[in-house]
Amino acid sequence: MITLNLDLGDRSYPIYIGQDLLQQPGLVTPFVKGTQVMIVTNTTVAPLYLDTCKALFKDFEVDCVILPDGEEYKNLTVMNSVFDKLIERHFDRKCTLVALGGGVIGDLTGFAASAYQRGVPFIQVPTTLLSQVDSSVGGKTGVNHPKGKNMIGAFHQPQAVVIDTHTLNTLDDRQLSAGLAEIIKYGLIRDLAFFEWLEQNLEGLMARDHILLAEAIQRSCQNKADIVAADETEQGQRALLNLGHTFGHAIEAGMGYGTWLHGEAISAGMMQAAYMAQLLGDLSAADVERIGAIFKRAKLPIYPPNELSNEQFMQYMAGDKKVQAGKVRLVLLKSIGEAYITGDYPAEILTKTLSDWRV
Repeated sequence: MITLNLDLGDRSYPIYIGQDLLQQPGLVTPFVKGTQVMIVTNTTVAPLYLDTCKALFKDFEVDCVILPDGEEYKNLTVMNSVFDKLIERHFDRKCTLVALGGGVIGDLTGFAASAYQRGVPFIQVPTTLLSQVDSSVGGKTGVNHPKGKNMIGAFHQPQAVVIDTHTLNTLDDRQLSAGLAEIIKYGLIRDLAFFEWLEQNLEGLMARDHILLAEAIQRSCQNKADIVAADETEQGQRALLNLGHTFGHAIEAGMGYGTWLHGEAISAGMMQAAYMAQLLGDLSAADVERIGAIFKRAKLPIYPPNELSNEQFMQYMAGDKKVQAGKVRLVLLKSIGEAYITGDYPAEILTKTLSDWRV
């Protein structure tokens, strides 16, 4: 087992990475503050891991909520069913919520924990590669609105993150690829050596080599933990984690949540950001081709859907959380391994990016 630490002073917490961690109750029980545990999961994960997760908390009063599976259910209406169960079962303000599932479950459960009785603890038990390397770490929680992704939420840090790599054995290939998009992102924004390692080991990751996956998860989580520790509430450098996300969130919202997986949308979005960096003179055409090559090897899309017009893209991007004073702020690349945040770019460059980077 690998243990990382996200350093936030008295709110610091461990990130455990290893195989069969769901068989080790001693990892999680120290983080339960009271006697009540509510496990939130979905219809896909529950038949696979709910009983195992319940066994971790056998000395507590355990209940569960099983939600429908999919990004389209990450909304206030579905989250309200978690509150219904908590209130019906008389869960008090010392209860602990457990998010057992992918990014949707983690984000929704964390937001519910931030709001229930003005805030209760929660534990992240991510079961998808994307949630293990990204959404389970850092305390961003929330739900979607029809006009924008993750527009309603709160910063609420978990008590611990338990990443059992064994759960990746039951992950379908499309979801595995979606997780690789977030892993590649860390190499692009701040870790050239990691990007080069990914180029060398991508086929092994696709084949689910557990040693390689554990290393990729560790390096991704360490990158994210370092950034979050320095900028918890995204006042500065944490925004670098949004490479491709303003484009990608427009794809997700524009196509209907769940049509494109998050990793698929940000893969295409990162390629749009890379092409824009080429137009601005920071990346070479060879750099853009190199970035596209690793996404294609990971079986990820590099172009956005043709169904979305430039006008639709701009409409959704204008409603993004990262807009400031009417300017769409983007994360762009100075080079592979170095990113920056800017709202200061010629409008025609963004228009040309949206027009040119198409199939």
